[in-house]
Amino acid sequence: MPKKTTAKNIEGLTFEEAFKELEQTVAQLEDGDLSLEASLALFERGQRLSAYCSRLLEQAELKVTQLTEQSANNANLR
Repeated sequence: MPKKTTAKNIEGLTFEEAFKELEQTVAQLEDGDLSLEASLALFERGQRLSAYCSRLLEQAELKVTQLTEQSANNANLR
């Protein structure tokens, strides 16, 4: 079972940690050995982890875009 973290400290996870927990969450849900209540709680956690991972990826994509544009602008100034 994955390490239990609270909703508050999802924000403190690295992308890799959050993604790993999300993968474990999906595997647990796919096993189908949980009660309905436990499945719903795990599903909710998975939704929060997924949103967090998406947000981190969007931030990384924006940074890459900005750096690429900055490099292109610097090359045009030469």
